[in-house]
Amino acid sequence: MDERGADARALVRDLEGLLLVEAARAEGRAAAERFADRLPWLTDGQREDLERHYREEHLLLARRAWDRTAARSRELRAEYEEAYRVLQRRTFAWCLVGAVLFMGAVLELSRGWG
Repeated sequence: MDERGADARALVRDLEGLLLVEAARAEGRAAAERFADRLPWLTDGQREDLERHYREEHLLLARRAWDRTAARSRELRAEYEEAYRVLQRRTFAWCLVGAVLFMGAVLELSRGWG
C-alpha cells in the first residue's frame, strides 16, 4: 500500500467521522427543539438550557451506540477471521490428502506398467 493511498483512506475515514458527528448533532438539535416545543411554559433561558442538555445527552447516547457497534464489529471480525483460518487449514489438509491419494494412484499404476 503506498503512502498516498493510506493517507487518502485516512482522510476519507476522518471526513466520514466528522459527517457522522455533525449529523448526530443536527438530529439532537432537531429532537431538542421538538421536545422543548411540547413545553410552551418554559422561559427562553429554561428552553435554551433544556435544549442544550438534550443535545448533549443525544450526542452521548449516539457515541455510546457507535462504541457498541464498533466493539461488536471487532468481535465479529475476530470470529470470521478465525473461521476463515480454520477453513484454510481444512482446505489445505484435504488438498494434501487428495495429492497423496493421487500420487499413490499414479505410483500404483506405474508399477502395473513396469
